[in-house]
Amino acid sequence: MEFTDEAIVLAARSHGDTGAIVDLLTRSHGRRTAYVAGGASRRMKPFLQPGARVDADLRSRTSDQLGSARLEPTGEGPSALFDDPLALAGLSSAAAVTLAALPEREAHPGAFLALEALTGALSLRDLWPAVYVRFEVGLLEELGFGLDLSSCAVTGEPDDLVWVSPRTGRAVSRAAGEPFADRLLPLPPFLLGAQAGLGAGDVGAGLELTGHFLARSVFDPMNRPLPEARDRMVARLSAAGLA
Repeated sequence: MEFTDEAIVLAARSHGDTGAIVDLLTRSHGRRTAYVAGGASRRMKPFLQPGARVDADLRSRTSDQLGSARLEPTGEGPSALFDDPLALAGLSSAAAVTLAALPEREAHPGAFLALEALTGALSLRDLWPAVYVRFEVGLLEELGFGLDLSSCAVTGEPDDLVWVSPRTGRAVSRAAGEPFADRLLPLPPFLLGAQAGLGAGDVGAGLELTGHFLARSVFDPMNRPLPEARDRMVARLSAAGLA
């Protein structure tokens, strides 16, 4: 098996004296793990950081065997964020969640597009935390656990949606949900449309929402917690007053 595809590096670890095992999210072929000869070299290490963009030429004898990859870096990559620890925390979280949530060797082009959009927004400090929440919403959708925010689960009406049912992932209107408010998850307005403003606490509410469904639908069935990198990002955003 052999193919060439655009890819985003999710993680890399040394293997042997000079090589590295690299986890990639490719545009058309899903998440892939491959051996990169020379990946531990000083020249290659900067291009194997989470979030780096590469063109990947992957080869393996069989579809279920660890293959090898030749990588060519494209663009500036995460080095542009080295002076912004908060953005790097967001990038590390997104890479860790993607790596842990996506099954290997399954095409998930929507996940690639969501991660691509996030990496493109990380230089915008006031914007990227909301884009991060949308990234996790998109990841849930790609995995078959999408939220239904189109109308109220009780009345069917599309107006004044302010909560989400933690059981069904469906939106609930203010009037229908008021008696059960303590059992519902807040729905930040920016998830309902691009024209909605971003208010105080909205990003935190969005992260609580996506975190609940990622844990329940993706990580709990694998008996795994949400990645520590995500916990660190949430803590940093809270400390910075951005969540």
